[in-house]
Amino acid sequence: MNTLSALTLAAASALTAIAGMAMTQSGQDKAKKADEHESQTTKSLQLGNFSVSLTVKDIKASKAFYEKLDFKEVGGNLAQNWLVLQNGTVTIGLFQGMFERNMLTFNPGWNSSKETLKDFQDVRELQRVLKERGLELTTEADTSTTGPASFTLADPDGNPILFDQHVPRPGK
Repeated sequence: MNTLSALTLAAASALTAIAGMAMTQSGQDKAKKADEHESQTTKSLQLGNFSVSLTVKDIKASKAFYEKLDFKEVGGNLAQNWLVLQNGTVTIGLFQGMFERNMLTFNPGWNSSKETLKDFQDVRELQRVLKERGLELTTEADTSTTGPASFTLADPDGNPILFDQHVPRPGK
């Protein structure tokens, strides 16, 4: 092999190596961006305080029943046919004539004592992430607002899930 061929081969090898490094770096950048996106959409959601909202036929009879299980009234308005009962950290809502079905309820921004948290995942952010994950919402929160808001979706069996934020978006 003459000197010119050897130099040409060396140059071609060097260019291939440089191109390969550039492609590797580009691939690493793309992988990093994909990981960051996945991290944003798969990070653990902070759903907020959890309760079960029960549709009841007779709110007074239901209240009496749950009081025998040591639930105490902590909120609501009997005259408006809704109550919130609690036993330790377990919370149930009783609703007469308000909902068609029992539902799971999450209250972003509240702890189990209905105290506002300083830092929490806003209901509009939860809505965005769930939509990115391909879930279909039955109602949506207005994303142009910063105050209390809610949205709903249903699980595969049709059970409604309510995300009901009663406090303004946290200041960050």
